[in-house]
Amino acid sequence: MFNFLKRNKKAASAPKEKRFKTVREAYGVTKDVKPWIGSALAGIFLGVWAIGIGLGFAFGHPVYAAFVSMPLAILAALFFFTRLAGTAAYASIEGQIGAGASVLMAIRKGWTTTPAVAVSRTQDMVHRSVGRAGIVLVGEGGAGVRALLADEKKKTERFAPGVPITEFIVGDNEGQVKLRKLQKKLAKLPKKLSPAQMREVRNRLKAVGGLSMPIPKGPMPKGVKVPKR
Repeated sequence: MFNFLKRNKKAASAPKEKRFKTVREAYGVTKDVKPWIGSALAGIFLGVWAIGIGLGFAFGHPVYAAFVSMPLAILAALFFFTRLAGTAAYASIEGQIGAGASVLMAIRKGWTTTPAVAVSRTQDMVHRSVGRAGIVLVGEGGAGVRALLADEKKKTERFAPGVPITEFIVGDNEGQVKLRKLQKKLAKLPKKLSPAQMREVRNRLKAVGGLSMPIPKGPMPKGVKVPKR
């Protein structure tokens, strides 16, 4: 009985430990990009709390106001941290090889991403994601990425004829998709395949595979409720 309770206690604490680890990693990434994050969070917390206590003095209930405003101060600091952490996470991988794949693979559910299904000598590359919207090919790199993307589209059409294929190129130029907006782009695509059709497409493309390549690590923002593997 004691062992059973002990196992249940460990199982219950596991999600908390995972959340704490994620927050710690996110804070580390954010601090690397924004070294002043600790001071900013402390300032926001103390500022909001001070306003709450000040209002408490004005109405004659400072202790009650301090108790009530403390959670609000924590929420304000957490909200600021969440927004800043998202920006810092993208900034930490932007410009790295495979950054687009890292963002695609951070999508929570509904999509399966195979990184680097095509790579050129100049390190242009194409990643492939499969979901209810069909097949999405995402290119990142230099001037040669458009030709690489076109070749990969032709190859994909041979393996999955009739399946909708959407193409994106990650970048800051006109007609390209910024890295931080890539997840939202996939989220907005209309669903065109049934779950059964999507599984069939995934199985067909398994044989095509991808290349082994390093993917930038680190916690990615999950503000958009979209897929991961």
